[in-house]
Amino acid sequence: MSTLEIKNLHAQVVPQEEGEEPKPILHGVNLTINSGETHAIMGPNGSGKSTLSYAIAGHPRYEITEGEVLLDGENLVNMDVSERARAGLFLAMQYPVEVPGVSMANFLRSAATAVRGEAPKLRAWVKEARTAMEELDIDPSFSERSVNEGFSGGEKKRHEILQLGLLKPKFAILDETDSGLDVDALRIVSEGINRYKERENGGLLLITHYQRILNYVHPDFVHVFARGRIVESGGADLAKELEAHGYEKYTAKA
Repeated sequence: MSTLEIKNLHAQVVPQEEGEEPKPILHGVNLTINSGETHAIMGPNGSGKSTLSYAIAGHPRYEITEGEVLLDGENLVNMDVSERARAGLFLAMQYPVEVPGVSMANFLRSAATAVRGEAPKLRAWVKEARTAMEELDIDPSFSERSVNEGFSGGEKKRHEILQLGLLKPKFAILDETDSGLDVDALRIVSEGINRYKERENGGLLLITHYQRILNYVHPDFVHVFARGRIVESGGADLAKELEAHGYEKYTAKA
């Protein structure tokens, strides 16, 4: 059993231009996720949901100014991005970036080597990667293409979940993985998320605007995010209420 604890987390956006002031976004986030649990975070645009995911993962534009993020008691705030990944943290980005000149095959094996601490045996790795791609209905030819270059939105999201299945983290943060997916892609991606959870007993922090992915990936807890903090928590029925009535009541509360 592993635990991810977010304690009184405050974070700000680091200014890009000289003379700009930092912009505080998170204002005391508290959340505990255990192995095998799925926590959904829902909230309006601009509430800080994506900032939460990037701050936890160690994105340099998001500076943690107060609080802790503990993975099995180790404070991730003191680690760089690669150390957080090796500790068992994974982030599926809302907008996966393109990496021209680096093939998916090389990228995936290099990532697995970094996380596992040694290079997987080539023959076993080829079989493992091929099986994972088949489960997500990914054409084998994609392994020779540059990372995400020329991929559709659905293809990029499937490759994020491919990485999730191969890297086997303790905890996965999925930042609006359902955005831009058609019905078939949403089902395939959701099945991949559920396989990861079942096989690895992984903990999930699922950030979304919509109920629809929660019809496939059933949450144990739903949290409403507004003005940089969690303002309400409940079960799966809370997501249905938000879908029907919106966030206005909770933004006013924040």
